[in-house]
Amino acid sequence: MKNLLLITAVIAVLIGCKSEKSIKIVDVSEYGIEANTKQSITASVNELIEGLSDEPICIIFPKGRYDFYPDSNYFRPYYETNTYDVNPKRLAILLEGRKDVTIDAKGSDFIFHGHIQPFTVDNSENISIKNVNIDWEHPLTAESEIIEADSKHILVKIDASQFPYTVQEGGLTFAADDWEARWRLSGGSNLIEFNKEHIIPAFTGDHGSIRGDLKNVKYSEFGPGLVLMEGNFSKTPGIGNYWIMRHNVRDHAGMFLFHSRDIKLENINVYHTSGLGILSQYCENVELQRVHSIPNPNKNRYLSGHDDGLHFMGCKGELIINECDAQGLMDDPINIHGTFVPVAERLSDTSIKCNYAHSMSMGLIWAQKGDSVGYTQKSNMRTTGIGIVSSFEVIDENSFVLEFQDKIPEYISTDYSLENLSWTPNVTITNCFVGSNRARGYLISTPGKVLIENNIFETSGSAILIAGDANYWYESGAVKDITIRNNEFRTPCNSSSYQFCNAIISIYPEIPKADSLHPFHQNIRIENNTFNPADYPIIYAKSVDGLCFINNTITRSYDYEPWHFHKYNFLFEACKNVKISGNKIDDDVLGKNILLKRMSAEELHNENVELQIEGI
Repeated sequence: MKNLLLITAVIAVLIGCKSEKSIKIVDVSEYGIEANTKQSITASVNELIEGLSDEPICIIFPKGRYDFYPDSNYFRPYYETNTYDVNPKRLAILLEGRKDVTIDAKGSDFIFHGHIQPFTVDNSENISIKNVNIDWEHPLTAESEIIEADSKHILVKIDASQFPYTVQEGGLTFAADDWEARWRLSGGSNLIEFNKEHIIPAFTGDHGSIRGDLKNVKYSEFGPGLVLMEGNFSKTPGIGNYWIMRHNVRDHAGMFLFHSRDIKLENINVYHTSGLGILSQYCENVELQRVHSIPNPNKNRYLSGHDDGLHFMGCKGELIINECDAQGLMDDPINIHGTFVPVAERLSDTSIKCNYAHSMSMGLIWAQKGDSVGYTQKSNMRTTGIGIVSSFEVIDENSFVLEFQDKIPEYISTDYSLENLSWTPNVTITNCFVGSNRARGYLISTPGKVLIENNIFETSGSAILIAGDANYWYESGAVKDITIRNNEFRTPCNSSSYQFCNAIISIYPEIPKADSLHPFHQNIRIENNTFNPADYPIIYAKSVDGLCFINNTITRSYDYEPWHFHKYNFLFEACKNVKISGNKIDDDVLGKNILLKRMSAEELHNENVELQIEGI
């Protein structure tokens, strides 16, 4: 037996060595690509990739700084979801039609210039990218420190080396490389405030960190790096805090993973992007280990990505996200969803013309032969049937035609939207930190099996949003099996207003006529978590069948004054089979109450007797 074990071990080692030796190592320095020159290597890196054989390859970048500028030879048209599509896209590193490629940057800084997409993985398989820091020499959103602020003036300090600017009487112009953008004060969430702990102060966010007569503000240069804004202000930011001064739109992802499979990203710091951080679009099996969307700590920044950190649309297989931190984003750290498309016209018994409903969802390769498509009624979001696609034909960037194997139900009309049910993933999110960002934490819309476990949330809006709608954003994916377990929801959670943020965990599908007999979401378990709210709302749930809130601990915080319009800990609307049990709720927690709307009291099983129940 011992000899057998020894032989097995030797064979395993030999196989491992053989496998390792079969990977060709390519050191970019041997191809004339040197670090720390500050010269663009866009062309030389892509020429190297284009010249590689089809054998498994590991491309090594010796540790250092590498600069990338747009190169017209690497402009490609891509329709990227949830992005303002400026085409062609400017690509830095392109992996197209590749298989078995690893890029190992050895901890290098990849520095980008202007509007550009750092990595694009297109129709590729078994791709690994690791050990790289992604940043911009001149970020596409500016920052400033608040030096003085009162009802008549605001004085800010701007690091002109990072955020080059000029001042005009009506505002500022930021410019670097081949771009320039105008900026002036605005209310709402285009101007986000952070304190020195990188937390968005309570009751700012969509409420705004500045109010007053913003149209008639006078701007002037007060001194080197100092800008004076004079006007009539009724609300001002805190002295010593920082402003994120957004002046550009999202037009390129940091990484764009497109119709690819078996992708692994590891040990990556995304310090800045020109749009969404890492966008996975119609990909299968994506794993992220220690992929951080955070401000560059070496440059005293408060902003990281320009928008969402990790965005998955129309993916399938397994999405694994572990030890991934997010802080200082201008949108959500994680967003996972599909895309509804509305029926535009019934062409025949087996074909339908559809439109791309949202301006940020144009041109998608929405379906493939053999995909299952659900017919969803817009008004109540009920899926009333399923068809199998036999062909997908693009008409233009705005519309396409689906041909089905069998006859389409007679009732299908423009009152319906379609959902691709084949491209829906399972999701595991573990051991992550979710800091203060402009909007929410995790947006989850997928019918696959979902586990959110051992994470820490300090979100400015809702920590977790489970949404879905077929009328505005058209983001699809009714959840069927989601577990939220052993997480810590800290005081900052839901301390400011943003879209759909009705509680720390907000289950908020946009359903014009929610049907309490046929809820949209199913099987949501929230268990063994800790909550530390300073306000009332903990759980808001609309249209859920099977919601459990069990064995959680709720302790009140006094860090800020309550502001939310909901004065209930739990609000359940048009739900079925709701269970609350075994929760530890401190005596001084605000409210200690439950509101039921458009549902029977018999649908709530409550064993926490200290919670008062009201219903309308």
